[in-house]
Amino acid sequence: MPKNSKVSQREHSNQHVTESVADLLAHEEPVDHKASALNVSGEEPRVKQLEDLAEEEDRPAWNSKLQYILAQIGYSVGLGNVWRFPYLCQKNGGGAYMVPYLILLILIGIPLFFLELAVGQRIRRGSIGVWSYICPRLGGIGYASCVVCFFVGLYYNVIIGWSIFYFFESFQYPLPWNECPTVKNQSVYVAEPECDKSSATTYFWYRDALDISDSISEGGGLNWKMTLCLLCAWSIVGMAMIKGIQSSGKVMYFSSLFPYVVLICFLIRGLLLRGAVDGILHLLTPKVEKMLDPQVWREAATQVFFALGLGFGGVIAFSSYNKQDNNCQFDAALVSFINFFTSILATLVVFAVLGFKANVMNEKCVVHNAEKILGYLNSHVLSSDLIPPHVNFSHLTTTDYAEMYQVIKTVKEDHFQELHLDACLLGDELDKAVQGTGLAFIAFTEAMTHFPASPFWSVMFFFMLINLGLGSMIGTMSGIITPIVDTFKVRKEVLTVSCCIIAFLLGLIFVQRSGNYFVNMFDDYSATLPLTIVVILENIAVAWVYGTKKFMQELTEMLGFRPYAYYFYTWKYISPIFMALLLTTCIIQLSISPPGYSAWIRELATEQYVLYPPWALSLLICLIILALLPFPVIFILWQFQLLPDGSNRLSVSYKKGRMMKDISNLEENDETRFILSKVPSETPSPMPSHRMYLGPEHALDLGGASNGRYGSGYVLATTPESEL
Repeated sequence: MPKNSKVSQREHSNQHVTESVADLLAHEEPVDHKASALNVSGEEPRVKQLEDLAEEEDRPAWNSKLQYILAQIGYSVGLGNVWRFPYLCQKNGGGAYMVPYLILLILIGIPLFFLELAVGQRIRRGSIGVWSYICPRLGGIGYASCVVCFFVGLYYNVIIGWSIFYFFESFQYPLPWNECPTVKNQSVYVAEPECDKSSATTYFWYRDALDISDSISEGGGLNWKMTLCLLCAWSIVGMAMIKGIQSSGKVMYFSSLFPYVVLICFLIRGLLLRGAVDGILHLLTPKVEKMLDPQVWREAATQVFFALGLGFGGVIAFSSYNKQDNNCQFDAALVSFINFFTSILATLVVFAVLGFKANVMNEKCVVHNAEKILGYLNSHVLSSDLIPPHVNFSHLTTTDYAEMYQVIKTVKEDHFQELHLDACLLGDELDKAVQGTGLAFIAFTEAMTHFPASPFWSVMFFFMLINLGLGSMIGTMSGIITPIVDTFKVRKEVLTVSCCIIAFLLGLIFVQRSGNYFVNMFDDYSATLPLTIVVILENIAVAWVYGTKKFMQELTEMLGFRPYAYYFYTWKYISPIFMALLLTTCIIQLSISPPGYSAWIRELATEQYVLYPPWALSLLICLIILALLPFPVIFILWQFQLLPDGSNRLSVSYKKGRMMKDISNLEENDETRFILSKVPSETPSPMPSHRMYLGPEHALDLGGASNGRYGSGYVLATTPESEL
């Protein structure tokens, strides 16, 4: 419609509209009445034309509510629940860490999760369409979500590739990481030096699986085994995504439920292991002083933030396939607490296994140090009078060793350091914090070598990791594909295959010998800061730009009941404050802690913290800039009106007679006709089929009275706006 048209001019005036819609249209350019939701000539609505319109966009939908819930659970419950949450519990005071986590889950996690579910279900678009509709100048939120999803998908699928490698390696007995390989030294065979200095599981991970280089600057060429596993991982993700949610939703029935079967089996088996109770008691013994540490609260907030997948766009994409009247308020609480329950379940499993492993390692420590003491006794470095009479070296217990250790330490206080004896305390073993890949591919694999039927448990464990990873990857890919398909109308199959091929080619950087260092870089820096900014702007866009009262009113119309006022206050005040504090601490941490990584030094057979070289720092900065670039770009384009709004919608509001008429495109679930009534609230408003944005500032208020019309999209144009 021309900008100088009669109707366009009246949209910006305060005069009452007295002309009929037909009179107005008579002065306009020809209008395609097939795209109109109202027969403006006064005749009966053309039902057939409207039905054709409703079928223009055949948006897929979940086959059942259960399938949708499982998809959201599969997306939010991922590898972080198994190795990140237990590590944070171990590091931050055990049970004491769960208190700030639960508080922040209620104050930040559930409200923001509900917000993303609600906007996706209300507007029925991916992240690009949703945030461009709510506030066009903040439309970069959706594009930034896609960029971050792409970055995360690049390295996340590499972890799935690692799990696939270990899965196939588990089909042998004994497990290949059960003991160190031997090499010939002159006429005798001895353990591989690198393995002997570390452990069999550590050696297998760094040398056999990754064949890792000593630094990020040493590329070392592609690891062909991991390259094939990465190709396999992207093939699985592509096949699961290519047919849309009808196929991926069915995959969720298995991929979402199977991990719980494995975790419960591991918990039962773990509780039967010797020393498992020690690990669980270590978890449940709270260190209350840790709760006063701001660092604990920051890490708890970050974990809540990432555990629910906020800001990635996957939550919005999944909810956009819902029915309009779906109770997403209940879904938000349900999925959030299932996620928390899963983290607790996985933590119990991890600490039971770590308790068993700690006992095994502690016994090895006792045996090793007892041999040292026997050597000192034979060489008369120590007197036999120092050994308590009841101590039997052939059946030495940890209690006996602790008593003997204290006696020697007291008597030989001046020369005790020269003896190089270890205390062999169980608590020290339990306090050794192991996170991420170290927990899954080193600590767990070492514990499983001591399990009866260890290959079976190894196969189950890594198959569980594959399923957890695939569930999250499907959600991550949906956060990329759904908004692009909705916005640019490309073929979903072509886009899916193209994304998987491009991602695989770019992912080759992660399967070279230095690839693990790039995985850590992307994991630490490509998502944390950008996603925090994304979620803050999401919160601001809804609560302060679009309006919390307006949004609450629309949710009331959509759900059929008013959401709890609790969400109003968390969206408007509590969540933005907490998120701003989180962003501030992230920036402070980046500024005071030079970015670095843990490099595996082959000669020393140990990890060393190394600062990133200048070129790696430049890459790191580029990742953050690329993720944040859509914000200023989209803002500038909208500010200077360089982006077309794509509107084909004529909306005319009649104050006289309190009658509303609307011409717009329809979604598949919209009414097929307008029911004209004297009461505005009785007139349903159709939704646009391809309208990306027509925000609150475009609402017509020709008579100066508040009639609750917000423009377009999933806004019921005839329902009066009300206060809380």
